[in-house]
Amino acid sequence: MKTIAIPLIAAAIVMTLVSCGSTSRSRVATGTALGAGSGAIIGSFSGSAGTGALIGAGVGALGGVLADEHARGSFDR
Repeated sequence: MKTIAIPLIAAAIVMTLVSCGSTSRSRVATGTALGAGSGAIIGSFSGSAGTGALIGAGVGALGGVLADEHARGSFDR
């Protein structure tokens, strides 16, 4: 249970903080950095922190882009 709870809590924190920022660049950078850090932490549980950081950076960047698009109203119709 503990090994599942830690990554879920980390993911919730990352998704909350990813939308912080006032410009497109800052939202994507924040998402990338938080994703890389979270990915490294989660990846270290499986013994592959580097791979986790790379995957987390990609997912975090995507989250930052989506948060930015939402903040600009691109998803509102």
